[in-house]
Amino acid sequence: MRVLVGRIGAAHGVKGEVRLSSFTEDPKAIGAYRPLTDAEGARQFEILSLRRLRDGLFVVRFSGVNSRGEAEALNNTELYVPRETLPPPGEEEFYHTDLIGLAVRDCAGVALGRIVNVLNFGGGDILEIAPVQHGETLLVPFTKEVVPIVDLAAGEIIVNPPVEIETDLRA
Repeated sequence: MRVLVGRIGAAHGVKGEVRLSSFTEDPKAIGAYRPLTDAEGARQFEILSLRRLRDGLFVVRFSGVNSRGEAEALNNTELYVPRETLPPPGEEEFYHTDLIGLAVRDCAGVALGRIVNVLNFGGGDILEIAPVQHGETLLVPFTKEVVPIVDLAAGEIIVNPPVEIETDLRA
């Protein structure tokens, strides 16, 4: 299993540098992760230099990328590392990849669906839950109040949706 740690952006200058958005807890740590690969695992990327533009955004030079044209061809390439190369998460911390696919139940034990995505638009993590049957997904904030139990070993989470959220997920 691979974990998304960054995304290559636009070319920067004419000598093959690119902008890189880091999704790691310590953004600069992306420079130490090995091997970085594309989504398919077909291509590896070695960072030769890394300099900060602003929080989470860097200018990077990759081995073998020496021109603006080569850099432009990498735009929007997502970078992954093998899950086993990452440090274990702390208590009450989770890698998004470990949450995706977990079964979701409410506090009464009723099956609601499965987590299909973990989103973050700047205000905190949001779980996207696909219903057991058909229908639209449900978005719930990933907070201790709304998600009091995450049981990775059992492969499920317990959700207590706020009353403001309509839940059509129950089977």
